[in-house]
Amino acid sequence: MGKTLLERIKTKSIRNKKSQLFTVLVILLISLMFVSFEVFSFIYERNTVKARVDTMDNFLFSVEKNLERQMYISGFRILFLAGEHITSTGSYIDVDDFFNEAFFNGTVGGNSSDIMNGATYDDLIDSINQKAKKINVNITLSNSSIAVAQEGPWAVNFSLISDFVMKDKEGLAKWEKKQVISAIIPISNFEDPLYTVNTYAKVSVKIAQTPYEGNYTNGSDVTNLFSHVDSNYYAANPSAPSFLKRLEGNLSADANGIESFVKIPDLSKQGLPTSTKSNIDYVYFSSNNPTFYSVSGMPSWFRIDGQDGHLEKYNVSSLIT
Repeated sequence: MGKTLLERIKTKSIRNKKSQLFTVLVILLISLMFVSFEVFSFIYERNTVKARVDTMDNFLFSVEKNLERQMYISGFRILFLAGEHITSTGSYIDVDDFFNEAFFNGTVGGNSSDIMNGATYDDLIDSINQKAKKINVNITLSNSSIAVAQEGPWAVNFSLISDFVMKDKEGLAKWEKKQVISAIIPISNFEDPLYTVNTYAKVSVKIAQTPYEGNYTNGSDVTNLFSHVDSNYYAANPSAPSFLKRLEGNLSADANGIESFVKIPDLSKQGLPTSTKSNIDYVYFSSNNPTFYSVSGMPSWFRIDGQDGHLEKYNVSSLIT
């Protein structure tokens, strides 16, 4: 016998419910696939951005280290040029003007300097961008300026201050900051401009830090003091001018000041006139003439003044004559 109408209706209803359930399951599965795809895409994109950020961060670190090396090279060459310029002209320099011209223009007094090839600001920017191209980023430095300062008695700080921007060419990441890149340049072996100018470049004395600080004399033994003077060594003294001030012919006291003793025989050998006054260099090469003393055991031409704690510093108070 055929199914009754009621049975057929029930059978159809069951089939419809199964069909609806199947449809719901399909929809759920499709939705789950889309959600999974979106999650996967998000995670992939996040990992991609993170990897790119890490790459750029490492590159930024290497750029900063490279900039420090380049600033050291530039600063060293400019200090060398300053010495050459003072020797050839017999005149002191304005430190800020000299450094700015040499670094940004590669010139001294308007004339190109071969020594600055590869060490100017433009060279520095070109070098950075050549490296940046390799990892597909752009770097710009704007509003750039430099600062030159004494870093303690025995070094010079040469700094580049810029608005720094580094960004990925695909727009994934970007760095913006006020960047200060500094290089510390020791002044050892640079010529002291006080001697260069005041001896018409006939006597050259290079900066060398004394090994005898605090141990110049021992009772009446002046062996170390003699060696200090004879070797043209320098000692730190806040009453003396710093190296940068010496480049400008400024003999005023500086917290990072240094001083040496002028060796009279070296001047005499060059036929230069000598003065009977303290041999402390910034005193000897000035118009000042404070009371001075001879020291027992030192050469007859050696004299030291009683200003600025010199007698105590060199421990000769009991040896003056």
